[in-house]
Amino acid sequence: MDLKSGYPFWAIRNGLMRAYPPLRQALRCDVLVVGGGITGALIADELAAHGHEVAVVEQRDIGWGSSAASTALLQYEIDTHMTELAARYGEDAAVLAYRACAEAIPQLQALAAELRGVDFRRGDSLYYASRGRHRDDLRAEYGLRRKHGFGVHWLEPDDIDAAYGFLAPAAILSDLAASVDPYRMAHRLLARLQRHGAQVFDRTTVTGLRPTSRGVVATTAEGVEIRCGHVVLAAGYANERWLDQRVARNRSSYAFVTDPLPAEALGPLRRTMLWESARPYLYLRSTADLRLLVGGEDDAVDIPARRDARVERKAHGLVVKVRRLFPHLAVAPAFAWAGTFAETRDGLPFFGAHPQWGPRVLFAMAYGGNGITYSMIGAGLLRAAIERRRHRLARLFGFARLG
Repeated sequence: MDLKSGYPFWAIRNGLMRAYPPLRQALRCDVLVVGGGITGALIADELAAHGHEVAVVEQRDIGWGSSAASTALLQYEIDTHMTELAARYGEDAAVLAYRACAEAIPQLQALAAELRGVDFRRGDSLYYASRGRHRDDLRAEYGLRRKHGFGVHWLEPDDIDAAYGFLAPAAILSDLAASVDPYRMAHRLLARLQRHGAQVFDRTTVTGLRPTSRGVVATTAEGVEIRCGHVVLAAGYANERWLDQRVARNRSSYAFVTDPLPAEALGPLRRTMLWESARPYLYLRSTADLRLLVGGEDDAVDIPARRDARVERKAHGLVVKVRRLFPHLAVAPAFAWAGTFAETRDGLPFFGAHPQWGPRVLFAMAYGGNGITYSMIGAGLLRAAIERRRHRLARLFGFARLG
């Protein structure tokens, strides 16, 4: 799949950090992870840290798929409101999903501290009502989060104007959010794994899987066989090719990043990421070197050539929206890009086995706006599945919830 268009900032900033060899000869391992982006890297790291012999294969260069195009907002806030999840699955399940995401952020922070140099930064998140009619929904969302102990604050229009310099009908300020360089983090994780004995291969495409009662035989495009106890398919949106059942829809999202801006011009945006209640939503965050990263303008386009042709126009649309909020900011795209992302009906990911493939082929589908946060959770969930242990999120974040 062609997963991105334009000039993703992380790829431009970091370049090709490290090359790995393609797989040329037969291989055995406990777990084969298919996918060398941030999701595959987090899962492989979790498994290797707990004694599993892991091999990773990536069909492109490492991190060159969706990870290079990710805007890497790390939130516990799911695109689907907690109130909506409660209506669908019950309040306990909704709180469980949100709490797991909240716990994942300090876990990512601890991991980033071990790796160093991946631009992990803690901050907060301002979720504002785009229109007056959204105010009541936000108030209900705020009430449910506060009831269950999440660090949230209710802001009225005057509060928003005084603190952030723009007008909105209401907002929820959440204490917990973060950001990271996902491309660099994936590379750092996999380089560390290789130093510790794991095998990592890029430019290696898995084209066939044959599960047995005792393992899986994976075959590459060159006919090389990999024999393993389990396979984890962490190939992002390309995972859907392995399923007859459609579990998500692919869409395109657009983003740009500015040149570095004066710290005083960014003001509270140095710490606070913003996103709105409209769908699709506009979102903004700063980078470690004081650039403003802006995303949104999502559409249903899933044809690379059509997506490519829209990048410049979509970036212009995002500029117009930012200037309406912050007229004082001299916002202009230095790099603009688009990337594929997938949406599930409920905004939750899929981690685990699917009946089509049996228990030894595991899927890692960290879909939605919380991809990296979901991947951190999914790493532990999949390890539990491989080790035949129960996990509190196995049903809610698995295919069983489809009924």
